[in-house]
Amino acid sequence: MTKLLEQAIARLKTLPANEQDAIAAMILEELEDEIRWDEAFKRSKDALAFLAGEAMAEYRAGKTQELDPETM
Repeated sequence: MTKLLEQAIARLKTLPANEQDAIAAMILEELEDEIRWDEAFKRSKDALAFLAGEAMAEYRAGKTQELDPETM
């Protein structure tokens, strides 16, 4: 365990139980969310590569236009 994590846990221990549980729930939710994102990106690698290839083909074929942020 890192020193920073140890410090955070030490401070959390001083909070009331309901606040500790609320922060623990947020941490666990964040960790689960990170796992879901990692899995989604792993599954989408091929799809992203395919879409990038299509975009480059359209660019080379002159089917794209330069983005003007002022007109967005």
